[in-house]
Amino acid sequence: MKSSPDELQRIPGVGQKIAQDLRALGITTVQDLVGQDPDLLYQQLCRYQGVPVDRCMLYVFRCAVYYASQPQPDPKLLKWWNWKD
Repeated sequence: MKSSPDELQRIPGVGQKIAQDLRALGITTVQDLVGQDPDLLYQQLCRYQGVPVDRCMLYVFRCAVYYASQPQPDPKLLKWWNWKD
C-alpha cells in the first residue's frame, strides 16, 4: 500500500519539512515509526544533514514514535514539548 504524501503530517507536530526529514530516513508511513528509537532517528538525521540538528527535533521524534505506537494516545503527550529531557 502506497502512503499518501501527507500521511506523516497527520502526526502532531509534523509539518511538511519534518515529513521530508522522516522520508529521508526511510520513514514513509506512520506505521514505519512503530518500534523505532527516537534517539537513533535523531542521530541519523544529524549525520544525514551533516550538522547538529536542533534538539527539538528529537522531541518531535519521541512524540511521533509515541503517536504511532499507541492506539489511544494521551492528548497531553501529543505535544512535542512534553517530550523534552
